[in-house]
Amino acid sequence: MQKTHSLADYATKRFRLAGKAYLDLGDPFFAPIDTLRREAELNGRRFVSFANYDYLGLASHPSIVAAAATAMNTLGIGALGSRLVGGERSSHHNLETGLAKFLGVEEALTLVSGYLTNVTTISHILGSHDALFIDELSHNSIVSGAKSTTAETIVFRHNDLDHLDFLLREKRANYRNTLIVAEGLYSMDGDVADLAGLVSLKERHKAWLLIDEAHSIGVLGNEGRGLWEHAGVDPQQIDLIIGTLSKTLVSCGGFVAGKQPVINWLRYTLPGFVYSVGLSPVISAAAETALQLMQEETWRIERLRHNAELFIDFAHDAGLDTGPAIGRGVVPILFSDSLETLAASSHLMDNGYYVPPIIQIGVPKDQPRLRFFISAKHTEAEIRGVTELLAKRPTQREAPARSLSAAS
Repeated sequence: MQKTHSLADYATKRFRLAGKAYLDLGDPFFAPIDTLRREAELNGRRFVSFANYDYLGLASHPSIVAAAATAMNTLGIGALGSRLVGGERSSHHNLETGLAKFLGVEEALTLVSGYLTNVTTISHILGSHDALFIDELSHNSIVSGAKSTTAETIVFRHNDLDHLDFLLREKRANYRNTLIVAEGLYSMDGDVADLAGLVSLKERHKAWLLIDEAHSIGVLGNEGRGLWEHAGVDPQQIDLIIGTLSKTLVSCGGFVAGKQPVINWLRYTLPGFVYSVGLSPVISAAAETALQLMQEETWRIERLRHNAELFIDFAHDAGLDTGPAIGRGVVPILFSDSLETLAASSHLMDNGYYVPPIIQIGVPKDQPRLRFFISAKHTEAEIRGVTELLAKRPTQREAPARSLSAAS
């Protein structure tokens, strides 16, 4: 029997295996961006973030700030209990009704975490005689949901519907229920699923379909309604739509939406909802206002699309690799190794652009990258400037290893 070590020793070992040595070159993570922005402004320097989800540039909109402040002053900070047993606020119902109408489905249910929404929903609706088919590049919340369910998990190659079809033909008859999970806009690569193809497969094999629209609400489709609008597919053909309030809707939390019988069942039985506190009135008011604004100020969606396509064009002109990104809200720049990625991130930070590296966690180890979240607020000068800096960056040998705090 191996000798038992302390939890601290175990954690140190696991952290080392996770890539702690990269931090010896300077820690580019957990930057205090409010402080860095304020200091930059005081010193007449720029601070431009490409690391935040504010796709439509609504985060500081006066109407959202005012709605949140009003909710806080009239209803207080917290929901103070599970909505099932502690009651709810009218703002919960208003937000969920608005979400369902916007998504073209019958009902929606909000939860306090977008990550939790995937985990609890996937693990709840499937049982031991069921199967779950997930894309190999699924978000960790989907993977964690798969680990939490008693159903068998089967992985298909990324966006390879021929492979998914083969797996379904081989295995579907072995299970009672089958759920296929894909994402609207993949958060690391910026590409999209073939929704029409997924719907065809789910109907042919009598499966259910869940689409995670976390990064595609406000981004895909002329009105920002997500992958179904982008693909021209009837949302009623999707069994479950999962999304987040933390990206386009600039607040915090998640939602699951679908047909009324499904959502009614989840409202009384979904563990992540029943056994968790309701959304703060401040959050629900902010998200509801953001949802209204994105439908009123549709120019923001077009501006985002323009900026993302401009980023792709400038990056390609500069000889940068954007992988499979289609040119919407998420665009990666791929590098040959992690050290080069760290050096590129540090170089950008030295010049007033905040883009932390994605290495070790979240992507394959041989595909490190800088991930750019494009916003309707970014200017052409900022997009051109950051791509030109990347193209003209010093080589890894020339670039000094510096931390973000030192660079600020």
